[in-house]
Amino acid sequence: MELRWPLRAKPLCLCLACALPQVGLADLVDDSHLSLNIKNLYLNRNYTQHDAPASKAGNWSQGFDLQFESGYTDTPVAVGLDLDGQYAVRLDATGNDGSLPYSRHRQKTSDDYSRGGATLKFKYAKSVLKVGDQRPFYPVASNDPSRQLDTLYQGAVIESRDIDKLTLVGGRFWSIVTRESSNHERLYRYGTSDSQDSDGLDFAGATYALTPDLQGSYFHGVLNDIYKQDYAGIKHTLRFADGYQLKTDIGYFNNQEDGAARSGPVDNRAYYGLVSVEKSGHTVGVVYQRMTGDTVFPTLNGYVPQLWLPNWGSIPFLRPDERSWSLRYGYNFAALGVPGLKLFTRYTRGTDVDRGAGLDRDQESERDIMLNYVVQSGPLKDLAFDLKNIHTQQKYGADYDEYRLITSYTWKFW
Repeated sequence: MELRWPLRAKPLCLCLACALPQVGLADLVDDSHLSLNIKNLYLNRNYTQHDAPASKAGNWSQGFDLQFESGYTDTPVAVGLDLDGQYAVRLDATGNDGSLPYSRHRQKTSDDYSRGGATLKFKYAKSVLKVGDQRPFYPVASNDPSRQLDTLYQGAVIESRDIDKLTLVGGRFWSIVTRESSNHERLYRYGTSDSQDSDGLDFAGATYALTPDLQGSYFHGVLNDIYKQDYAGIKHTLRFADGYQLKTDIGYFNNQEDGAARSGPVDNRAYYGLVSVEKSGHTVGVVYQRMTGDTVFPTLNGYVPQLWLPNWGSIPFLRPDERSWSLRYGYNFAALGVPGLKLFTRYTRGTDVDRGAGLDRDQESERDIMLNYVVQSGPLKDLAFDLKNIHTQQKYGADYDEYRLITSYTWKFW
């Protein structure tokens, strides 16, 4: 079973060392790290509209994420090897909430699932090339940690910080393991058939920090023969002498079909602006987000979230012509002498959704309340609790109330 691979991390790392020149190999092992993240997820969703096809869906599951990260050899081109293994077991489940593998034929959630892999890495100066399993966080491809097991990509990515203040990244992903699967599959556009898949996602991007408080980013990605995507964004923090901070996040996406357009036309532009004010633990923010074009904002199979869109939630607010705004408030209780406790609330409303020719426009809303606490000291130090309540309403769609409770802890072996 894949989960066992990283348990032999040091022997495997030593095997790699034997295959390399015997120069500075101690760092490969001595600088290594092994950790196990233990996550318990409870999700309960109750559908509240009168014609709901099911009254509820949810699951209770236990997951394990074992990560081995090696050091690097002391060679001109430093070499390392990372290993990963994940396993989750279903404790209880009702229907399909998108968290665990689900058989529509048997109408049943799997008892358990697992995956495992490796990442070979090369380092020269401040540039790192990784080949194998990846958990990226880019506008064109992002990890999804919202449920039990994370999304994993397989590919080759190089990231360089050799130029001061500039981060360059580029590469290709050729497969994905979605959050509710054990298997690598080729990439395709969410909402279409897996027979309309792509040879891979090629991308490149740059982020430049003009100052510590001002940075700009540009990314270009091509899901070959399906869609191409451009992203540009600016983030800025303005600090005042009395402790106030004004943060601004502005971004723009341009999405069009590519090549053979195997999944059909893609015609979407999206732009957003987020402005927030912080002071003494309080954060108040407002967001405006706009979709233009004839199609929905494209995302990858597995319902991978587009976390660069600030109104993304349980409802993504990315349908054709949709205009959405949100108000948000957060509080860090460290300001009251309770470090580790944080509150975040948000209300988002979307209008003018184009449902197609001859159909009335849709509108939708979501209210989120999130409470997070991390134990700060004692034998339970770093034990984390995340409680979330979600309430959604749609004029033409699903209404539901949902609770999620996640308890997690990372055990660091060395």
